[in-house]
Amino acid sequence: MQGGGRGARLSERIEQLRDSQVWRAVFRPGSMFRGGYADSPRNRAYVMMNSVLYHLHPVKVKRHGIKLSYTLCLGGLSFFLFIVLTITGIYLMFFYRPSVDVVYQDVQSLQTQVSFGLLVRNLHRWAAHLMVITVFLHMARVFYTGAYKPPREFNWVVGVVLLLLTLLLAFTGYLLPWDQLAIWAVTVGTSMMQNSPVIGDQVQFALLGGPVIGAPTLVRWYTLHVLFLPFLLVLFVAIHFWRIRKDGGISGPL
Repeated sequence: MQGGGRGARLSERIEQLRDSQVWRAVFRPGSMFRGGYADSPRNRAYVMMNSVLYHLHPVKVKRHGIKLSYTLCLGGLSFFLFIVLTITGIYLMFFYRPSVDVVYQDVQSLQTQVSFGLLVRNLHRWAAHLMVITVFLHMARVFYTGAYKPPREFNWVVGVVLLLLTLLLAFTGYLLPWDQLAIWAVTVGTSMMQNSPVIGDQVQFALLGGPVIGAPTLVRWYTLHVLFLPFLLVLFVAIHFWRIRKDGGISGPL
């Protein structure tokens, strides 16, 4: 009897969790975590027709959603700048070696000897600055127009994660030129992290790879900048786009 009572309480807690706003915000209706659809030919066709992979663009859109004065294309501009950063970053990787012995010379050679090297590097740098600005303005637009309200509250959280990833990408790229400005800027930034409560020292050591900035720091930040953080950004951008599509498109005034 006692075991049965625990099982009943556990089932009740699970049902309460599934009925909560957080659960309903994260998982879409019809998903396996929301009970799914009943197995029938109509519902199977419904699942296929609603797959975002089959139609990335909706059949119809709301009139206000295509007004430039409402969205200012800030989300599209942010994604476009990310594509520019990806293309220019790949070009720069052909001439950049993450080794403290040669990295500064590689950056100087990139600016003076490589064809279009200075142009591509400046495009990469300015695109990074502009992406931080456009992502921030995009989130401000979403906030002031109330586009974060149900059923889009989970997508707002995804947007906050994307903002943090954008800032981290900009910060990790700051060290890669390996000049005095970059080294001292990262020294100040990681020293601020050291003052974080409880795990400040551990975070600083993990980012630097030691007590001070050195060769391990450059390798770690290079890996974060060109591999780990872009992978996370692409993943969350895909989730962001999918949720916009499944939550009814661009939100706006009634």
